[in-house]
Amino acid sequence: MSNKAEIILEKLIFASRWIQAPLYAGLIIGGVLYAYKFTVELIHLCMHIHTITESALMLGVLTLVDITMVANLLIMVIIGGYSTFVSKMNIESHEDRPDWLKKVDAGTLKVKLAGSLVGVSGIHLLQTFINIENQNMEHVKWQVIIHVVFLASSIMLAYTEKILHEKH
Repeated sequence: MSNKAEIILEKLIFASRWIQAPLYAGLIIGGVLYAYKFTVELIHLCMHIHTITESALMLGVLTLVDITMVANLLIMVIIGGYSTFVSKMNIESHEDRPDWLKKVDAGTLKVKLAGSLVGVSGIHLLQTFINIENQNMEHVKWQVIIHVVFLASSIMLAYTEKILHEKH
């Protein structure tokens, strides 16, 4: 009797992974919102191109890059997370299947996400430096510290994954 209860419990635990599916659907909606924000920013830049300064244009373009990098991060989390933690995706024969998806596992996904966070942090830092005269230096200091922490964490995650994969 306890064996049957154990089988039912294991099936329930395994099925619980589907609780994450609505979370990934929510992230897709977040991606749509970012696409909207990108479009609004692009239209704004296009409409004011004759009146904005070069640094304002650069800040606007960096905002577009930042939005794109966050959208890339969302896609990695949605596709990589869903296929790693919820269910295999039947896209092996799809011509647009991303190459990185072939090698994705939980560790690789963490390293890719950490690298993306470093990229997003770097863009924010670059935006701050371009507009440094209007920045609070305490704020700038903390931004640099946070960026360095992200960078160090990414390096440590990548190194840990390298060590773990060398043993296999």
